[in-house]
Amino acid sequence: MPSKRSLTLAASFLLLMAVFGAAAAQERGPQPQERGPQPLSGDAIRSSIDLLSNLDFLVRMKASRALRRAPAEAVVPALMKAIEGHKDQFVRFRALVLLSGFNDSRTAELVRQTLTDPNDRLRAVAYMYFEHHPSASVIPALLDALEREESEFVRPALVRALAAQGADPKVRETLLVEVGRGQDFFRSAVIEALGDYRAAYAIDPLIAVARQSGPLQVDAVTALGKLKDRRALETLASLQRTASRESQPMIAAAICLLSVNCDAHVPYLLETLRFAQQNAGFQELLRNTVTALVALANAGEKRALNAILDVGIPAVDPPRAPLALGAATIAIRNTPVMLSLLEAHAKRDAAIDLIGEGFDMLEEDYEEERFFAAVRRGYWKAPEGSATRTVGQALIDKLEF
Repeated sequence: MPSKRSLTLAASFLLLMAVFGAAAAQERGPQPQERGPQPLSGDAIRSSIDLLSNLDFLVRMKASRALRRAPAEAVVPALMKAIEGHKDQFVRFRALVLLSGFNDSRTAELVRQTLTDPNDRLRAVAYMYFEHHPSASVIPALLDALEREESEFVRPALVRALAAQGADPKVRETLLVEVGRGQDFFRSAVIEALGDYRAAYAIDPLIAVARQSGPLQVDAVTALGKLKDRRALETLASLQRTASRESQPMIAAAICLLSVNCDAHVPYLLETLRFAQQNAGFQELLRNTVTALVALANAGEKRALNAILDVGIPAVDPPRAPLALGAATIAIRNTPVMLSLLEAHAKRDAAIDLIGEGFDMLEEDYEEERFFAAVRRGYWKAPEGSATRTVGQALIDKLEF
């Protein structure tokens, strides 16, 4: 008689085959079933969820792919159950990330319940969710969390969730205090969030930070550009005369973001990018130039995005790394712009490889899942032979989602 262990192994093997079989069908290229959700049994869904924390990347990847393509009415309840009580904390985290891609009406309440969960990863995803799905009813919980949240991994996501609620007076008051409080790492996250959410109410403290030399100066300069408020122009023009060479790219980009003298500043940035990439010893200048071009690309400056891809594709490490990170950042912050460019790019596959390397460095699971969901929806809707469908298939294959 077979032992209990052998029966258990056999059952596990059959479940793995069910999951991998579903994933394998997706890897054969564009098939009719890729037009939308694909059937997956309850056992395969449950086993796929258990495999989300497997040490083997290929196993984790295939499990995630199978779950993304399962019908929402079957997979969403299973993911919610895993989030609420799975014994593996990493599975709970990954299940919440995957759930966010289904746009289910029950997600918000479940996410709200995770705001006080002891699992750091789970809380970070919860904050990211409420950044992109702001609700006034959650503001008190976010403000309470700010008083106790000290994790370097989690606090920046919480700050961004609050910055997305910038119309609230209490949120404004709190974030203005946070600009000047705590460690530079935390202050940097606050400054970046204020810039991204066009927090004009913060212009005075941001100008004060920009006028001080130090590690936060470039962050403040970047944020001032994103505010698009010309009250910052005098400070930026002064810094252009006095700041270090390494800071000049961000100052140029910030002035351009204010719609001033872009015809001179953009070519300067493109030239600086090529110089810093080709010459050893200029990594800080390269990083700041990439950051400057990312800010411009996210604002719709196509020359900036083209430059990052054109210089990044043939580059090798160490200069390749910041370029890959820049490309990935644009992909998650301004997905439509990136997808539009990829549809017409002569070196599309190489550009996607660069983005994939950047995703590996970003480790932004929630933001990447949003990107994957956007690509997948467009891919399913696009007609055969269209540029959207071709690019979508290439992204799915190369980024393995």
